[in-house]
Amino acid sequence: MPMTPRAGLQVADELVAFIETEVLPGLDLEPDRFWTGAASVLARFAPENRRLLARRDELQARIDAWHAGRRGRPYDVAASTAFLREIGYLADEPAPFAVGTRDVDAEVATLAGPQLVVPSLNARFVLNAANARWGSLYDALYGTDALGDLPRGGGYDPQRGARIVARARAFLDEAVPLAEGSWADLADPHKGIALRDPAQYVGRSERGRLFRHHGLHIEVVFDPAHPIGRDDPAGISDVILEAALSTIVDLEDSVAAVDAADKTAAWRNWLGLMKGDLAETFDKGGERLTRTLAPDREYVAPDGSTVVLPGRSLLFVRNVGHLMTTPAVLLPDGSEAPEGILDALVTSLIAMHDLKGLGRFRNSRPESGQGSVYIVKPKMHGPEECAFTDALFDAVEDLLGLPRHTLKIGVMDEERRTSANLAACIHAVKDRIVFINTGFLDRTGDEIHTAMQAGPVVRKGDIKSSDWIAAYEAGNVAIGLACGLDGKAQIGKGMWAAPDRMADMLDQKAAHPKTGANTAWVPSPTAAVLHALHYHQTDVFALRPEIAGRPVPDLDALLTPPLAAGRNWSEQEIAEELDNNAQGLLGYVVRWIDQGVGCSKVPDIHDVGLME
Repeated sequence: MPMTPRAGLQVADELVAFIETEVLPGLDLEPDRFWTGAASVLARFAPENRRLLARRDELQARIDAWHAGRRGRPYDVAASTAFLREIGYLADEPAPFAVGTRDVDAEVATLAGPQLVVPSLNARFVLNAANARWGSLYDALYGTDALGDLPRGGGYDPQRGARIVARARAFLDEAVPLAEGSWADLADPHKGIALRDPAQYVGRSERGRLFRHHGLHIEVVFDPAHPIGRDDPAGISDVILEAALSTIVDLEDSVAAVDAADKTAAWRNWLGLMKGDLAETFDKGGERLTRTLAPDREYVAPDGSTVVLPGRSLLFVRNVGHLMTTPAVLLPDGSEAPEGILDALVTSLIAMHDLKGLGRFRNSRPESGQGSVYIVKPKMHGPEECAFTDALFDAVEDLLGLPRHTLKIGVMDEERRTSANLAACIHAVKDRIVFINTGFLDRTGDEIHTAMQAGPVVRKGDIKSSDWIAAYEAGNVAIGLACGLDGKAQIGKGMWAAPDRMADMLDQKAAHPKTGANTAWVPSPTAAVLHALHYHQTDVFALRPEIAGRPVPDLDALLTPPLAAGRNWSEQEIAEELDNNAQGLLGYVVRWIDQGVGCSKVPDIHDVGLME
């Protein structure tokens, strides 16, 4: 690809043009200063990045040799733990501490609700996700299998509609109960809506009435002229829920971004979000539509003042991890630049448009303090790699003239070495951490990879009920609370992987808030609306004091891999496992190579679409 020299680097022409003509104008940062600073950051951190990756390989080679030398013996967790400590895989536990993160928006620190993850390369999807802060409960119930079946074709089904209205009224009775009677019996809202707890009433708009429960807002829309409201005794045409409090704009595994063109396209969408001018025009149902970011929502409070609520999710950006390099920038020795370092430089530079208030909207709002940039960092192995990222973010802040710890970090607890050293990992980023989470598939993959030479593991369904995964899920919350994340950061749970199975999601994902996690990932705006119901059912912050009093799960359980010792699978079981995995792998390869899409819905061997 054509390259241009900048400060000793070779930079792809399109990236140079993007930075210098689209990103830097208005930021009071000259191109020469940016490129010189970027070159300095790369010169300082690229060698250390390579050293950390070599350290991963060294540790894995020693673990492989240790397991290979004990093949055929029963697994000895005490001996394994002693060995892991001897080679430095297990770090010393830090003394008790509390994180010092400041200037954190409420969506992260003090609210509990769903979180979306969206591929950064698709502007339409990005806009849908950013606007998923609010969504129709009627639509989410009607258009999915949430109530056990799917809608028939051929237009509106009044019987199904009646079931949806009844379910929504039951929800209102649970979340914002009336002083007397049921929402199902409400006939004349003009006479007033008396609540059992009047403090739940927030305000009114031309559309309806706004209420609050467990920190989340609910808008009941009154429109007797609407086809739904016309047949409703109270004229209620919809119930709108505050849903995706936050969204992660993903540069990692939901996209296939390889070269400068890919990266620039992804960063350009992030820039459109930070400036507030991202738009996408498309055809739908024979109509030409243009989608933009939703405006804020305004209501009149009981005292006559104006209540303004965000119309959009709080946006994180997920950078890539330490492993990848990119040909978009070549170092002075001709090698590719570490992509994660470049992500940190460019996404933070772009976010300055928000920090300076140059855009149409604010992402991190001024009332949160100085404003923050929320960066999710995946696939870090242990506290040494977390400390590396902390130092990298220091350097980026210095280059961009940002106050220390403006760049916040979300640590994804998806590597075994991180789970086993989670308190030390949090300590390494203790003044900028805003997020830890768990995830089944990545974490299980690393569990298997680490113990590959120990022997075969049980099948996926059995792993989900194994002792180590239970210790992992419970330990993440317990350690996060012990480190003072409550009120300062999100503690999250992983993705619901079957986007077409909303009834199952409603049944199973209700468990996530009950663990004390104040967010969990969902695959779509519709799923965000439905998952929001769980945070009305469970008051996460009220549960946390009791959860914090529980002991942290034993490390032995976490460090015992789910080996299938003595298990002899039938030929049918082996065939099922091979066929299902081949189906998934080939499905993803097709989407990656032919469509440039990373993580996406792929049917398994049973024709269940899974985002794994």
